[in-house]
Amino acid sequence: MTAVVRTVAFAGIEVLPVEVQVAISNGLPSFTIVGLPDKAVAESRERVRAALTAIGLGLPPKRITINLAPADVQKEGSHFDLPIALGVLTAMGVVPLEEMNGYVALGELGLNGSLAPVAGVLPAAIAANAEDRGLICPGAQGGEAAWAGGAGVLAPRSLLELINHFKGGGGVLSAPQPAPIPEPPSVPDLKDIKGQETAKRALEIAAAGGHNILMMGPPGAGKSMLAQRLPGLLPPMTAAEALEVSMIHSVAGQLAGNAIVRHRPFRDPHHSASTPALVGGGLRAKPGEISLAHRGVLFLDELPEFNRQALEALRQPLETGKVVVARANSHAAYPARFQLVAAMNPCRCGYLGDPQLACSKAPKCAEDYQNKISGPMFDRIDLHIDVPPVDPLDLSMPPPKEDSAAVAQRVAKARAIQVARFKTERAEHVTCNAEADGELLEKIASPDTDGRALLTQAAERMRLSARGYHRILRVARTIADLEGAPSVKRAHIAEALSYRRVMPGRGLN
Repeated sequence: MTAVVRTVAFAGIEVLPVEVQVAISNGLPSFTIVGLPDKAVAESRERVRAALTAIGLGLPPKRITINLAPADVQKEGSHFDLPIALGVLTAMGVVPLEEMNGYVALGELGLNGSLAPVAGVLPAAIAANAEDRGLICPGAQGGEAAWAGGAGVLAPRSLLELINHFKGGGGVLSAPQPAPIPEPPSVPDLKDIKGQETAKRALEIAAAGGHNILMMGPPGAGKSMLAQRLPGLLPPMTAAEALEVSMIHSVAGQLAGNAIVRHRPFRDPHHSASTPALVGGGLRAKPGEISLAHRGVLFLDELPEFNRQALEALRQPLETGKVVVARANSHAAYPARFQLVAAMNPCRCGYLGDPQLACSKAPKCAEDYQNKISGPMFDRIDLHIDVPPVDPLDLSMPPPKEDSAAVAQRVAKARAIQVARFKTERAEHVTCNAEADGELLEKIASPDTDGRALLTQAAERMRLSARGYHRILRVARTIADLEGAPSVKRAHIAEALSYRRVMPGRGLN
């Protein structure tokens, strides 16, 4: 007898339909899996055999062939265990074939027949819903799958529970409820930072326009504190953004509490992170830190200490908002529309300009240290700010009255202006000024006569690249939005230029 059970494979966050075709025929007893299975899939035959034995069923002494179609797509992961077991049970006549036609299944089997969580349940549920099918997944992830709604979700805790459900022997499974959204993470408040008014202003501009920002200053100046407070200034994610972010975290197996992500991610990888850890990839292509920071913040502290190859790999995602992991037999694309916040010391010792603390190699040490970051990488960062040491008098003053909530209100107002503008321009795919480009940018950020004259003069003196020129326009447009100004004026261009520094030994910026 031949049976077919539907499941999925993943290419990035894209869901590929897969049919598990099972044929049981006469011949020497064997259990063969074909269709480009990886090691985890090939080992599933032992887990399936043990799970069936644990629930009192044995494999027939016949030739069992499992084909994972299409056969030219690599199959990776332990989530093929459950559809393979259901295919075998259907071919044996234990589970009705007509029941299985309406479901997509995925899950990992334990040797005792239990079902363990797997990655990718949420995107699989959405794909099944699009085909008007239900989803069968492990019981621990029923709350995750329920967020997709659809034709129905079955979330058994074991293979025996699922068999009893289909047999109708009094063990009918009830539909799971969506997992409750966890409490928002505690975000530090901006009022905790004393002094650093210029840096706070730049942080507000970065939040309002979705701009990348680089902070340079000595140790203890407050760079990390500023970065950690950026999520508290950003507006909440829309429903579409939350679903997209949740799908990425689901594929990565990092969906906390099986609940949809409602708060913007904040990722801060250590500077020892490898290129695959940062941009994605590895033996089994998985999302990297930049994709896990999608629609949120990626904080890279001690920027020059990161691997040069890993940093250069960020150049394409910073421009396109996605990363493509190319492998010999496949390509996986992940969204990566993140907001980069980078921090670095001015030199290796960190005290450049301080006659008492700086090393004897200054200023040569500063050029060598800062040159670890390539010119094209610097050019892709919109705001460059100096974060000087905090004055002891500022530390002795009471906390500032303006908190993160007050700044977040101004940011939300500026973002609302941008959303309305892009809707008017029929560019709904653009969510903030940092994403505007080409004709759209020229139309919305064209400065007045005085502003254009200033920008042209500055571009010549600072030797701005075309990319740097356009990033100045984006920042100036955001500054104008914070003021509620309908057009970009000379003052907005001047402030945007003040956040564009010339790095030592470079003529690029």
